[in-house]
Amino acid sequence: MRIAIIGVGSIGGILLGALSDTDAEMVAVARGTTATELSDMGLVMHMPEGSIEVIPPDAFSTFDSAVGPVPDEIHGSCDAAILCGKADSTPMLVQLAEDVLTPQGVAISVQNGLGHAEALAHRLGRSRVLGGSITHGAWRSDEGTVHWVGRGTIHLGWIEGGAPSGAAAELLSALAAAGLEPEWSENMQRIVWTKLLVNVAINPVCSIAGVRNGALLEVPELWEQALGAMQEAATVAEASGVDLGDMVLDDHLRQVAGATAENRCSMLQDVMAGRLTEIDALCGAVVSQGESAGVPTPRNAMLHALVKGIQISPHFD
Repeated sequence: MRIAIIGVGSIGGILLGALSDTDAEMVAVARGTTATELSDMGLVMHMPEGSIEVIPPDAFSTFDSAVGPVPDEIHGSCDAAILCGKADSTPMLVQLAEDVLTPQGVAISVQNGLGHAEALAHRLGRSRVLGGSITHGAWRSDEGTVHWVGRGTIHLGWIEGGAPSGAAAELLSALAAAGLEPEWSENMQRIVWTKLLVNVAINPVCSIAGVRNGALLEVPELWEQALGAMQEAATVAEASGVDLGDMVLDDHLRQVAGATAENRCSMLQDVMAGRLTEIDALCGAVVSQGESAGVPTPRNAMLHALVKGIQISPHFD
């Protein structure tokens, strides 16, 4: 099976590294410096258990998407494409997925936020698109080293529901062989929204305050803002016809914040590095969906505005 990782940052890095140790043939689609580093030096990955793995550059093919169209040797050759880039790059990532996939190939997005699977389905058709959500923790240093800081799972499933088949079944097997703990889901809508609820609670509040996740459990005022944003998003989800099951929001948020207490969330990492954040795909998406569903979302609107305000600072790209 040939698998393309489109966007090799932190999460894309652990997927590329882990899958390179399997029988899958890997393609890394990156841009600029990242593509050059992968092509010349390979991938250095700090494992959750403390060891360091060096994946040589000949363990995968690398394509720099900034230099031109997909080359002939990669075009139309991949059985699966996993989108890992930032939310604001989704249109470009979707085009790349269409270019690298075989006619029967499947695509999956493990990006934060809403709408990525739908964007893929618009180009590829719903029968070739999987919903995805990943809970593995990772960050990427300025030198390009990937730090896999916590093992988790990958949930995936057809956006229309149903059992795994074809390239999707092969991808599921490859992820399992890589030790990435895949779990097939018949209700990806619930999985994606559950991840969104956690993201709108933790990411903007920790990014604005400049604190690690565990601070939410230590500062009551931060906890109030985070839980309020989560509760708003849950109301929007239910009004939009999403079945969230029997999840107790307070308990779920407390569990995630506790388990990742020492982590700097991805949005805080972006703020610290002067990169644009994914706030539009998180709180912005909740506000937009809330307007469509007739649900007020003042807490998410406030957090959205505050993070957008941080992004106009001169140190941002």
